[in-house]
Amino acid sequence: MTAAPRLPGLTLSDADQIVQAALEVGAERGFPPLAVAVIDVTGEVIVLRRSDGGMPMTSRIAVAKARSALMALKPSGLLDKLPPGIIDAAQHLYGGNFVPRAGGVLVTEGDVIVGAAGASTLTNDGTLTAAAAPATARGARQTQMMLGEFELLCT
Repeated sequence: MTAAPRLPGLTLSDADQIVQAALEVGAERGFPPLAVAVIDVTGEVIVLRRSDGGMPMTSRIAVAKARSALMALKPSGLLDKLPPGIIDAAQHLYGGNFVPRAGGVLVTEGDVIVGAAGASTLTNDGTLTAAAAPATARGARQTQMMLGEFELLCT
């Protein structure tokens, strides 16, 4: 019997490690409750977790930030610099699932994108930085998670 094919990229274990690392950093630094999502290269959710006390809407925002980074091939925090017409068009094309705010980053192995991660919290405290060492993926693979640049804009 042959193994079922799977998409290249992140495994469930990889995604779990990324989410856990982000939640731990948020808790250590006293951030408000976070929602953190990791998606595959097709934009589908692998793991989504919301801290106790987190606002329900933060889950959808975290996923949207990850998808925004994946669609644009750059961190979502850089997308607010796009012209308003482009932002409006992207909002329309992606059914409102485009969030040009910090919190979405690409997950790469070397120079290959293997997914994206997004995080959200609802406060008006400004921008928070969740910094952590790159998450080590299962086995010998190293997933380069840009948690060091994981800017969480409280929206």
